[in-house]
Amino acid sequence: MTQLAIKLQPGASADRIEGWETDPSGRAVLKIRLRARPIEGQANEALVKFLAKALDLPKSAVTLARGSQSRLKMVEIAGLDDAALRARFAVAAN
Repeated sequence: MTQLAIKLQPGASADRIEGWETDPSGRAVLKIRLRARPIEGQANEALVKFLAKALDLPKSAVTLARGSQSRLKMVEIAGLDDAALRARFAVAAN
């Protein structure tokens, strides 16, 4: 299981992966914009679905581990290591 740090911007004009950023502590963070609003967990649910589709994984393989009330989230991805995860995002971003 791989952990992935996400910086989520809900309420965007389109669902898309913005790319990798580095937070002040030096950790790689994937910036994602989603149309879903942060109301009653809608953005969190949309994030799980979006990641599963982008990574070509079942929805059950993606779990929100931390950050349900924050823009900074930690997601656990089952079935992929770090290298495979980055490779799939490289394909999804194109």
